[in-house]
Amino acid sequence: MNDRLSGKQWTGRWRTGRRRARVAALVAGVTGVLATAVLGPHVPAAAADGPGAVGCPANLADRATCYTGQDANGAYYAIAVPENWNGSLVVHAHGGPDLGAGSDPERAVGDLERWSVMVDEGYAWAGSSYRRGGYGTRMAAQDTENVRRLFTARFGTPAKTYVHGQSWGGNVAAKVVEMYGAGGRGPYAGALLTNGVLGGGSRGYDYRVDLRVVYQYYCRNLPRPTEPRYPLWEGLRADSTLTGAGLRARLQECTGYTSDPRDRTSLQQRNLDDILAVTRVPERALESHLRFSVFTFRDIVHNRLGGRNPFGNRGVVYSGSHDDAALNAGVERFSADPSAARDLSWDSDITGDVSIPVLTLHAIDDPTAFVEHEAAYRASLRGAHRDRYLVQSFTRESEHSGLSDAEYATSVAALDSWARTGRKPTPRSLAAACPAHDRRYETGCFYQPDYLPGPYASRVDPRPGGLRWPVLTAAGERALSRIDGVGIAP
Repeated sequence: MNDRLSGKQWTGRWRTGRRRARVAALVAGVTGVLATAVLGPHVPAAAADGPGAVGCPANLADRATCYTGQDANGAYYAIAVPENWNGSLVVHAHGGPDLGAGSDPERAVGDLERWSVMVDEGYAWAGSSYRRGGYGTRMAAQDTENVRRLFTARFGTPAKTYVHGQSWGGNVAAKVVEMYGAGGRGPYAGALLTNGVLGGGSRGYDYRVDLRVVYQYYCRNLPRPTEPRYPLWEGLRADSTLTGAGLRARLQECTGYTSDPRDRTSLQQRNLDDILAVTRVPERALESHLRFSVFTFRDIVHNRLGGRNPFGNRGVVYSGSHDDAALNAGVERFSADPSAARDLSWDSDITGDVSIPVLTLHAIDDPTAFVEHEAAYRASLRGAHRDRYLVQSFTRESEHSGLSDAEYATSVAALDSWARTGRKPTPRSLAAACPAHDRRYETGCFYQPDYLPGPYASRVDPRPGGLRWPVLTAAGERALSRIDGVGIAP
């Protein structure tokens, strides 16, 4: 889930002109383009040279020393060590996925500025831009682990190492926990997952499958009747030249979503009402969800799965429109290719095989990663009999890409205390601790200690058999790993 377009906090911090200027200076200082080979399917490449010191982003100037580099797989990364370093490290997994062909040197630097609260709290910070754009949860987990190894090679083993992921990065960080923290013997002491896509790849995008087909049923302009047809599970045909601006124009043409309601035609208003009611996608996030169901689906299908379909909507009964019978009779239907569904599941689904403390923080009104993802994650850990390692917290916020700095500070402090003492935090203890942090950050505390999300199926129509969690068990994952070529290639 692309979280590069952020909420109010991020917009204020990262203006486009200043961003490009700062990043250009940082990239100019990148040293040590690394050249050693990948050591194995789950072991990232080692570094031939270490990170190079560069100037920090402005909001960390004079408070930290910063480094950038590029690892042997081609992933750019950024590292910060605060002047008041407490000896522990937060490794960050970013969201998205971005769709550029290569690694984006701006991404890790931007995320360092964006989550500078971790450095302000005394933690060293390390984040990877991943070796390429496009989907690949295990690839991103490997690159995240590799930046931890790069840090350790340069600065020594931290007292404690935590992994943090937001949005799709929450899925990536959850895979880091399962791939590198099994049995509690790995390098990670705990994980913080914020606004995470925790339903996994095989179910976490079902509502976007629904949006793709429902949109086309009403709008009939993606593709238009005069354009080459393609199955909607492709998102977009491989050779299409449609741009984001072109997609926005078609969405506006059909629904008038950017217009004042008084300026919409009656058909536009009805189309918009039906699409929103059936898919339960918030109006303010309609365009971003549609972009994912078009451009990211194309990446998943054509670039990662060789043209095979991992998605299905047979058996789904759509409801909430002005004419549900016509909708269900006319909407495009399809079933997943079993091998494609297998590969997407192995790459991204949560097994629940957790042996270290995991703390989650989620905005109740997150318009992108619906809060019901948390119910899916808890069900996965409960199904694996590992939910004792999980504490979930919720806030009355409505942004996806940025939460209150005071809450991030509260969360990382609580996770650190849990890992060091064994005393689990609770939603109430987090709410009680937040005001002390807010005296420093003045960004607000919005915890809702009594909140529990409904089941994932209460928000996203389940496919046949879609009520069982985890989707992929740890034993099933091990069995699939013995199949040559399973998954998504890095």
